Amino acid sequence: MDKLAQLFTDIGYLWGKYAATYLNGVRNTLILAFIGTLLGCVIGFICGVLNTIPYSKSDPPLKRFFLGFIRVIIRVYVEVFRGTPMVLQAVAIYYALPYFTNGGARFESVWMASIIVVSINTGAYMAESVRGGIISIDPGQTEGAMAIGMNHIQTMTSVILPQALRNIMPQIGNNFIINIKDTSVMFMISFTDFFAVHRGVVGATYAYFPSAVIEMAGYLTMTLISSLLLRAVEKRLDGKSSYELVEQDQLVMTAGTYSYPSRGTPFDERSKEFAEEAEKQSSRGGD
Repeated sequence: MDKLAQLFTDIGYLWGKYAATYLNGVRNTLILAFIGTLLGCVIGFICGVLNTIPYSKSDPPLKRFFLGFIRVIIRVYVEVFRGTPMVLQAVAIYYALPYFTNGGARFESVWMASIIVVSINTGAYMAESVRGGIISIDPGQTEGAMAIGMNHIQTMTSVILPQALRNIMPQIGNNFIINIKDTSVMFMISFTDFFAVHRGVVGATYAYFPSAVIEMAGYLTMTLISSLLLRAVEKRLDGKSSYELVEQDQLVMTAGTYSYPSRGTPFDERSKEFAEEAEKQSSRGGD
């Protein structure tokens, strides 16, 4: 119990002294994760759409070569960035310019370098998610869209992608949560995220475990809130949970449901002409 009390005392001391620094790290982490995920989704959608453009042997050779070349590039990009750690990607991208230019060119902003790293890494994962979401849609919908004269771009934007987006929404949320945690590797290029703040506090106070507890609580809070928000978005995309079923065709006038006009017409059973004709026929029948 004494150690537990000491832990809370140390946490309170660190929070009281470095609260603003911790919160600044949280802000930077959330901004980087959000922008990186957003741009990564754009990259993933572009790669996924390009990777699913259909072509056959009857198409012109130039078109087949161009689309095949694009698919090779996308495949190499996906395999490289999915198969290597983000921390090494950050080091490679950030230090590649000064290495190949002998220090003549470098990233002026660590923010720009970090956003590029997270976006490209996320885009590699999203490319496969988008491709899977597109091919999961019933091919009959594509055939139906083509049958009414829609081209490939119209079919994708109006029929396929809206449904694919709903199918891959959990994966988008999953990538955002992963990015919240994985941006911690950006300290390798001097980006001041939540984890970098932890390293700075530890270097100043040597209170490694109390600061680590604050870090774990902060990351857990960010991911839990993000999960709740993303589930709310998914539920909103699902629409209403209950629907009113139509028991009959609204275009069919059934007996007793017709609303008669206030003034009669020659074709209306309530018109004067109809009533006079009905009286004449009844009188003749009575005779």
